[in-house]
Amino acid sequence: IELEVPRLRNQNFSIDFLKNYKRQDQGLIVGIAEMYVQGVSTRNVSKVTNILFGESISKSTVSEMCKQLDPIVDEFRNRPLESVYPFVIIDAIYLKVRENNTVVSKALYVAIGVNREGFREIIGLMVADQEDEQNYRRFFQSWKSRGLEHILYIVSDNHQGLKNAITKEWTKAIWQRCQTHFSRNMLDVSPKKAHSTVSEHLSNIYNAPNLNEARAMKEVAVTELIEIAPKAATLLDDCFDQIVQVFALPAKLRKKMRTSNSIERQNEEIRKRARPIRIFPNEPSVYRTIGMLLLEQHERWISGHRYMHPERIAEFMKERGFMQK
Repeated sequence: IELEVPRLRNQNFSIDFLKNYKRQDQGLIVGIAEMYVQGVSTRNVSKVTNILFGESISKSTVSEMCKQLDPIVDEFRNRPLESVYPFVIIDAIYLKVRENNTVVSKALYVAIGVNREGFREIIGLMVADQEDEQNYRRFFQSWKSRGLEHILYIVSDNHQGLKNAITKEWTKAIWQRCQTHFSRNMLDVSPKKAHSTVSEHLSNIYNAPNLNEARAMKEVAVTELIEIAPKAATLLDDCFDQIVQVFALPAKLRKKMRTSNSIERQNEEIRKRARPIRIFPNEPSVYRTIGMLLLEQHERWISGHRYMHPERIAEFMKERGFMQK
């Protein structure tokens, strides 16, 4: 629709709901951004607008519209954090990103925290060249700059750089090696015929009523496995302490905090979102796309059901020397 705007000699004329030089309705921009966040490619967004309005919007215009999401994501990524998060789950995955006319793999760091009220939050999102100790320390230091002072318990895989960074940045935190990852490691070094036996022993250890019982079950497992899966027996004996830190928690919190499955499910959503894109055009587009995905998940979590009961969290915090405020 073309409108004639009056020209006045001594003053400007404007209408509040028609901004100067504006060619797209704000609702259209929001709709296009939402399609982009939900995984519709810029090419397909252009096709949809052509069907709806009889006029397509170029891919470059769609990209420019979606840049309006950047301040929202930046505010989310840099928001203040609580001073204490009792539980944190950390992981990193790799995405393809175009950089300097080449395609490279970039590490996407993601962290989920459980606050003192028992709600999950996305507390960290960072893109880096690789997954190593230096970048994990930079990831952790960014949390400290946002107000986080103490973490009581961390779950992750066995990445050495991550373990080193935890030791240096969160000296008082308990580190639990993900039991799901450890089970895979055990099966990888076991003959196929021993897989059922290995899995049975691990299940007995994981579900033991207390640490002493788990240790006794480990001795039984090592004795039996040394004959049929010697590498697995050695691995279990060497790494037993890493997989049973969960017994420091109240019994009703252990099931949710013995693995990093929560963040693995989130990583699968990230991969699903990244699949249509295949190669991100640049690093800001990773923050824009994945950041909005994680922001929506964060809002569902903090406005939904509690992940843990706050009284049990308070019990654990008291045992660790932190009083609930």
